[in-house]
Amino acid sequence: MSRPLMPKATAVWLIENTTLAFPQIGEFCGLHHLEVQGIADGEVATGIVGHDPIASGILTADEIAACAADKTRKLNMIKADIPQPIARAKGPRYTPVAKRQDRPNTIAWLLRYHPELTDGQVAKLVGTTKSTINSIRERTHWNISNVKLEDPVSLGMCTQTELDSAVTKAKRRKLNQEARDAKVAAKRQADVEAEALATRAAAQAAQAAAATPAEAPPASDPGPAPSTS
Repeated sequence: MSRPLMPKATAVWLIENTTLAFPQIGEFCGLHHLEVQGIADGEVATGIVGHDPIASGILTADEIAACAADKTRKLNMIKADIPQPIARAKGPRYTPVAKRQDRPNTIAWLLRYHPELTDGQVAKLVGTTKSTINSIRERTHWNISNVKLEDPVSLGMCTQTELDSAVTKAKRRKLNQEARDAKVAAKRQADVEAEALATRAAAQAAQAAAATPAEAPPASDPGPAPSTS
């Protein structure tokens, strides 16, 4: 089954503008219904602008109305005559000239809503350099006064799948790092406690030794008394 090119943005629009059930939206967008519920609760897809599937020609208003009336019915995407995009080969991402002016906006959006991404991941997603990312972060970019937050998926700078994949990898890396840090901290704490215990035991032993009176050395035999005769 075909999926929308921007599944989360489409889900945001369907949640905000229809009465469809979460499973219906999840089935159409390729998302778990709990993830759809998270979007509705504002816990997932924060900052993503809704994408109208009717305006983009993948759904009709009649189809949405029919599914809203029958919660067991699945949304059917309109078969588009437009060729599907071909996956690009590996290499630097090419950004069209017309969209390059929007690149600082997408960088600012990624830094705001996905701080877990590394500079390398951000650079790969929107086709920029680490120095540009750093200038946006430190607000030293030459056009920082005009920079506004814009979703790179809605601008076509990257796909939702690419963004989700990068975020998943970043979160996994963060969890692994936290687990390693916790393990190191636990070992360090165990070493400190073991050292403190050894120091306390040594002090107690020294205190016990000081409290025990020393035994007097045995008296030497003076020998037989001298004769007076």
